[in-house]
Parts: sequence; C-alpha cells; structure tokens
Amino acid sequence: MKQQKGITLVALVITIIILLILAGITLGTLKDSGLFNNAKRAKNEYGEKANEENQTLKGYEDEVQTYINELDAANQTS
Repeated sequence: MKQQKGITLVALVITIIILLILAGITLGTLKDSGLFNNAKRAKNEYGEKANEENQTLKGYEDEVQTYINELDAANQTS
C-alpha cells in the first residue's frame, strides 16, 4: 500500500488556532501601545500641513500671475 504524505486536518487546525492566538496578542499589544492613535494623529497632522502648503503655493501662484499681468500691461503700453 502506498503511504500518503502531507499534513493532517488536525495539524492544520492546530496551526490556524496558533496563528489566531498570535494575531490576537499582536493586535492587543499594538492597541495598548497607542500605535493606532499615533497613526491617526499623524494622518491628521499631515492633512493639515498639506492644506497649509497648498494655501502657500496658491498665494505664490497668485503673486506670480499678478507680476505677469503687470509685465503684460507694461509691454502693451510701450
């Protein structure tokens, strides 16, 4: 009779249970350490800084456009 090789269903179930336990411990540790809260805070700060940068760039763009318009007006009157 040919001997079959491979894992049994019991070994597979035990492996899955161990992985679930490890995942639960890891998520609990991450939650207790405040990592998720720090990530949320960093995301919010990034959004605020990006908005500030966009406003600054818009201001520069407006100044450049005003300067270009002044040069065009000066060239048309010359």
